[in-house]
Parts: sequence; structure tokens; C-alpha cells
Amino acid sequence: MRRTSLVTILVFVAGLGIGYFARGAMGTAHGRDMHAADLAAIEKLHAADVEATLTQDSNQLLDLWSDDCVKLGVPGPAIVGKKGVQEVYQKFRADHPDFKVLKYAPAIQDVQVADGWAIEWVYYDATFKMSAKDNPVSMRRKDLRVLQRQSDGSWKFSREAETD
Repeated sequence: MRRTSLVTILVFVAGLGIGYFARGAMGTAHGRDMHAADLAAIEKLHAADVEATLTQDSNQLLDLWSDDCVKLGVPGPAIVGKKGVQEVYQKFRADHPDFKVLKYAPAIQDVQVADGWAIEWVYYDATFKMSAKDNPVSMRRKDLRVLQRQSDGSWKFSREAETD
């Protein structure tokens, strides 16, 4: 009887060990799948950013931002919330109705994802015309952006610090 109890205990402990390692391996695979899904959704946001910037579609531009977004680095105080971003876009379009983006090429340097947030920094080259009669202006900027996973799994820009 002692021998049976010892065998039972050994089998039980072995089962715990196997279960522990199997769960860890599955958790790691699940983590890789989730990370890959996040990166794919972030890439979709990047593509939408390029399209919206090139077309200057105000609804598409606004849809890139989370409801509680904050933009730093633009002239004046920080822009807080989607309504604030919308007001800035509307004022800019009213002041510059012929504004046209000719080139917008972001080069994402690094994306770090953790717990529904992502941090990235980006160089981007842009060429634009403030009006139809103006010469094109080219610029290179660098930004730091914080992205937030939305409840539907998509990602939006949540914080942006623009630099020259």
C-alpha cells in the first residue's frame, strides 16, 4: 500500500510539472500571437495615417485619434481630446483651404508594445503646399507617439509629441 501511495504521489507531482510547463508554453505562443496581432493592427493604423494625411480627409484624420488624445509640440497650448483636435483641423482648413500634401513618408524606427499601449518614434519626410500658388515646402521631422489599443482590437494615436 505504501508503494501505491508513493507511485500516486509521483504521478500527481509529474502531472503538475507537465501541466505547468505546457501552460507556460501555450501562454508564450498565445503571447506571440497577440503581439503579432497588435503589430498588424498598428501597421493598419500607420497605413490609415498615410492615406488620411495625403488626402487631408478631416474625418479620416480625426478617426486616427483616441477620444482622450493629447498633441504636444504644435503652436500654442497642448491640444486635448478629439474635440480639440477637430477644432484645430477645422481652423487650419479654414485658414488654408488650398493646403495640399504632396508627400508624407513616415519611417517608424521602433515600436514597443505592452499591456494595450505602444510607444514608437518616427522620422517622417513631408512635402506640402500651403496654397496653390506657393512653392512646395519639404521638411523632415521626428515625433514620439503613444498608441492605445481600442476595445475592438484596433489601435489609435493617444499621445504625440511633435518636434522640429
